[in-house]
Amino acid sequence: MPLHQQTFSLDHAAFTHLLANTENLLVIQDLDGVCMGLVKDPLNREINPDYVEAVAKYDGHFFVLTNGEHIGKRGVNGIVEKALGTAVDDLHLPGLAAGGVQWQDRHGEVTHPGVSDAELAFLKAIPQRIETTLRDFLQTVDHGLSADTLNTCIAASVLDNVASPTANLNTFYETLENPTLYGQIQEQMKALMDQLLTEATDQQLGASFFVHYAPNLGRDTTGNEVVWWADAATSGTTDFQFMLRGAVKEAGVLALLNRYYFHRIGMHPLGVGFNARQAPKTMADMLNLVKQNFDPVHMPLIVGVGDTVTSKAVETEDGVEFKRGGSDRNFLQLIQNLGQAFNNGNLVVYVDSSGGELQNRRAIQVENNMVTQGPVDPSDTTDPLTLNVVFPGGYEQYCQAFQAGAAQRTTP
Repeated sequence: MPLHQQTFSLDHAAFTHLLANTENLLVIQDLDGVCMGLVKDPLNREINPDYVEAVAKYDGHFFVLTNGEHIGKRGVNGIVEKALGTAVDDLHLPGLAAGGVQWQDRHGEVTHPGVSDAELAFLKAIPQRIETTLRDFLQTVDHGLSADTLNTCIAASVLDNVASPTANLNTFYETLENPTLYGQIQEQMKALMDQLLTEATDQQLGASFFVHYAPNLGRDTTGNEVVWWADAATSGTTDFQFMLRGAVKEAGVLALLNRYYFHRIGMHPLGVGFNARQAPKTMADMLNLVKQNFDPVHMPLIVGVGDTVTSKAVETEDGVEFKRGGSDRNFLQLIQNLGQAFNNGNLVVYVDSSGGELQNRRAIQVENNMVTQGPVDPSDTTDPLTLNVVFPGGYEQYCQAFQAGAAQRTTP
């Protein structure tokens, strides 16, 4: 059976063969947890130089799609430079960051398609607001941390990204070992994000921003993402990202596919200046846009790779409801839908990142070389997203297969 018709396949040899021998191939891949381990403090991330060099062998057939950023103190470029130990030159990881609004080519040239100077200026002030909110709140409670430890936690929590400033609470969760207090910090960050949205509206930037919660419990009836509040078993939402409207990964898929067609046939089906912020808002409209504008003859086999897909059973008045979310869910779902619409064998690949430092992911269970439990709620039997190929061994296992495909790849 072809890989795209399988669920929870462990046939990594077949996956490597597909990467090596598919001429019209487009790999769209997340970063954290996929090609490097998840850590509490993003400054401690490391990437294997062999993986970076393998990316170059997929030139034109590989893009990253991440909610992190290429540039800045916590950007992936610094991690790559540290790994290689030499000038990176044309070994930068090409693709979209900040959810789809920060573009980088393989030479490290970075732009922010569709983003205004006023929007970037508003975002620039947010890291200080996050720090101030954390310090002000923690002065009012008995947290039991020394001054040095508190400063370390705050420094690790304030991500001064250019296009997606973020409060990352992983270090607080691990250090406090107090789910109740950690939950109160979550509440403070949620209130700050709401306040920032109000202030943006007051500055005529009401349509510019949204808040991404990772991991989350999907979206509510208004389209806003739902916070996953901590409990005794899980940290729930750890990342509170203030992002540009339209910076959602599924929109990034359209922007990357538009660039891929130009690379293949010399024309942009959606226009030269198309960017993620111009994409339709619904999955159905995105799919229709592709069907209307992209020649099926040149449609590549798309491989989407991610590590954050959630599902949680929630009791409601009408019975059990499944809240489905995760930073990678929607872009993987769109790739699956495109594969069904164009019948081109698209693959959804899931990398188990539960072995990292973050304890908010359900591990894949394997017995007798068969997956007995996936990463979502076991009782969620109607999840529309099918994970075709899974890597229970995490990013190292995935990178081995990816690098083997690169070594064998002979198609241009």
